[in-house]
Amino acid sequence: MSIDHPFGRPLVIANPVAGTGRAPVLPRLRAALDGLGLGYDVEVTGGPGHATHLAHTAVVEAGRRYLIVVGGDGTIHEVVNGIVDASAGTVLGDDPILGVVSAGSGSDLVRTFGLDRSPEVLARHFLSEATTPMDLGRVEHLDQRGKLRWSAFANVAQIGFGGRVVGTAAKLPRRLGRSRYGIGIVAAWGGFRRERTTVVVDGGELTEELCNVVVANGQFFGGGMRVAPRALPDDGLFSVQSWGGTVGDVLRASKQLRRGSHLQRPDVREWRSAAVEVRSERPLVLEADGEVLGHGPARFEVMHRALRFKL
Repeated sequence: MSIDHPFGRPLVIANPVAGTGRAPVLPRLRAALDGLGLGYDVEVTGGPGHATHLAHTAVVEAGRRYLIVVGGDGTIHEVVNGIVDASAGTVLGDDPILGVVSAGSGSDLVRTFGLDRSPEVLARHFLSEATTPMDLGRVEHLDQRGKLRWSAFANVAQIGFGGRVVGTAAKLPRRLGRSRYGIGIVAAWGGFRRERTTVVVDGGELTEELCNVVVANGQFFGGGMRVAPRALPDDGLFSVQSWGGTVGDVLRASKQLRRGSHLQRPDVREWRSAAVEVRSERPLVLEADGEVLGHGPARFEVMHRALRFKL
């Protein structure tokens, strides 16, 4: 006999491509949940955009509240775009709750919450009622066909060199895992140059030659780099950074990025802001949660405490 959870029967949305090493994550999670007696349902994604459809159907049509994502930051990105209306800046369904089991090459969002743990450990967490409010970001941008649209994101967005790196890494074989990002940095370097860019934040505006702009809700990206050590995903503010150095300067800062000490650099500026605009003379590539969304200009807003994250 299965246990009924106070949040309702969880729906596990699993990306079968993620975590397909020697110990696939989904079977381990199912075995752990079965051993604990928690009732749940599983939907396996079948391709790009499917997780968004599954999440939207679950919260809007089926009235579910409790979703558990098995996958990386890209799968989380799809799920949050299914449970919010990014264009309207509204949350769909009744007080949605998001749990995550890391199974991707990045899996950076959960690091901010200290939940980069095994499926067996997380299964015990999923039985409790412990949650914390979590902000989301939304961004108005041009998609890859040049159409204006809004997208939601959970963790970190970048526009500039970082977006180009993610776009380059996405074309590399998935079997390379986290090393795709490092290879993407080297491959994206060729032909890239700083652009005269305007960054508008609450209370100020800056225009100068920039390499990259980071808009962070969570603290980590790129497989554990602590890009935004002061970001708090429930305070209604982004950590916004402009990088004024060259690509070479960014590469030389890699050890500082790992530690989160790069904010001391003279070529890095940081602001705390609930809204951000980024404009440049040439369109720059925009990515969020490791997914290329299109190009700038871009306008970012915080969706304060849009959902509850399962602890």
